[in-house]
Amino acid sequence: MDATEWARRQAREVARKRFEAAVAKPAADVRLDVAAFCIAAHAHPGIDVDAWCGRLDELATACPTPTFEGVRVYLFDEESFTGNDRDYTDPENSFLDSVLTRRTGIPITLAVLMMEIGRRLGVDVRGIGMPGHFLVQDGGSAEGRWCDPFHHGALYDVDDCRAVFARVHGSERGFHPAFLAPTSTHEILGRMLANLEHGRMAKDPLQLAWMCELHLALPGLGDQERARLDTAVRSVRARWN
Repeated sequence: MDATEWARRQAREVARKRFEAAVAKPAADVRLDVAAFCIAAHAHPGIDVDAWCGRLDELATACPTPTFEGVRVYLFDEESFTGNDRDYTDPENSFLDSVLTRRTGIPITLAVLMMEIGRRLGVDVRGIGMPGHFLVQDGGSAEGRWCDPFHHGALYDVDDCRAVFARVHGSERGFHPAFLAPTSTHEILGRMLANLEHGRMAKDPLQLAWMCELHLALPGLGDQERARLDTAVRSVRARWN
């Protein structure tokens, strides 16, 4: 092993331990930004997680109106964050540092961005894990309104959400309003990792291994899911160690 590869492995080990420490807390206390940047640090070994959190601090400080609507307009109109509909499956869409740099991502990473900017401003932005398309909701409003970070922060009512579900799945059959309930931090991170595990980068067994190792660190996994992840990690270790 050359010095560069050794350094990359050491950096990933540091990121793994920090991720595990971050997600070991109750879901309400998990720093979503820290955990998301720790995921990115496995794909981009050596990035400074705290420095990237600082980038989010700076972005939040520049938001002129600390409300849900203010954050929505600021990120998607003024700062021009948007969904990557040209190359949706690009793995970089799943890494929060790349989302900040490129101003583009997939629904869940753009949602995490909005949630973390909101948290810094005292705005309750809730992640909504609708199957097939991640949304956010204003936790401080009693109105049934949702925001789509992937589509320029578009605002939806329940019928709009049903229409999005139908576009993704080919039919609105199976849609249920319960899909629009808030998603826990642990579930968000699990979904981010599952996206990677089924994506282009995971074709490399060594990349798949770290994705599964991080996923295994999340509490509340079912027995079947845990067994699937453990099998994937053991298979890679047996082949490469």
